[in-house]
Amino acid sequence: MANWDTIKGQWNQLKGKARTQWGKITDDEWDQIAGHRDQLIGKLQEKYGWTKEKAEQEADSYFDQHTNH
Repeated sequence: MANWDTIKGQWNQLKGKARTQWGKITDDEWDQIAGHRDQLIGKLQEKYGWTKEKAEQEADSYFDQHTNH
């Protein structure tokens, strides 16, 4: 499972790749999320109409694959 403390620390590098994955989230919204899992989950629900569980699964899966453990 992704370590969200690590994600916060690497946010500037990671958000560029994540923008490609979830293009409906604006640059300003990425800056507001700033590596906070709960804010990303909420934004994914809002922009993509996903359930909380689906948004959590997508975010955790994505960042698990794109972070150094």
